[in-house]
Amino acid sequence: MRGNVAGDGGLAFAVRRRRKPGAFRVYWTLARAGFKRQAQYKLAMFAGLFTNCVFGFVRAAVMVAAVRAAGDFGGYDEGTIGAYVWLSQALLGATQFMGPQIDLVDRIKTGDVAIDFLRPIDVQLGYLATDMGRAACTFLPRGVPSIVIGAATFGLSMPSTPLAYLLGLISVLLAVALSFLCLFAVALIGFWVVEIRGIRVLYQIVGTFLAGLFVPVHMFPDWLRVVAMSTPFPSILQAPIDTLSGRAAGMDALIIVVLQGFWVLVIGLLGRVLLRAGQRRLEVQGG
Repeated sequence: MRGNVAGDGGLAFAVRRRRKPGAFRVYWTLARAGFKRQAQYKLAMFAGLFTNCVFGFVRAAVMVAAVRAAGDFGGYDEGTIGAYVWLSQALLGATQFMGPQIDLVDRIKTGDVAIDFLRPIDVQLGYLATDMGRAACTFLPRGVPSIVIGAATFGLSMPSTPLAYLLGLISVLLAVALSFLCLFAVALIGFWVVEIRGIRVLYQIVGTFLAGLFVPVHMFPDWLRVVAMSTPFPSILQAPIDTLSGRAAGMDALIIVVLQGFWVLVIGLLGRVLLRAGQRRLEVQGG
């Protein structure tokens, strides 16, 4: 009888262990939840695609005209400048430069973030996984059609080797992760200030400019290009554009991806430091 009890207990323990979800499965579930949540806003995504196309046509027309007038336009020709414009438009929704504040902002303001600290998952990685799912849902119905429309109307210059697209995909994933980690760090400032909307607006203005949204970073004056490259912003937009468009190929593309990975680690570490400091502040104030 004792052996049966022990056996039953061992079987139950094995079943419990088998049913316990692993870390990857938990974050994969969060990513799927972020995808499904974003998929509910079908009209908003259609409106985003329409806006992308309108501004894409305007920007592409201006940039192509500048290339034709200047001849040498920072190393861009009509095909590569078209790729720059339409890829940047396609990545806007996924990188969330122009998007609303992330949910963490309101949770810090209301104090609900205390519940996040009690959950058995990493706060930063949990929010990151959810945002990666959101970005995937945004890019598929909004970003990809923008590129197709741009290719059909302006004839984009794109690479022809599979390796270029593989590095481009990795670059896009790193860019989305880096963009969220920057927004996560900005949101954590809410532990020390009452309202961060002004900080978010400043981040949006400076970030979009230094990331190369208005004009490519390669066309900046030397001193401004040095300033931009000392920040993570070009790795959010200019880097994936260069790898996907084929402007950077081979070792140059690999260096870009490595630099993106470096910024992901740096900003991720900054976010963890701010999160730990914010948690201590929350505990002191809340008791």
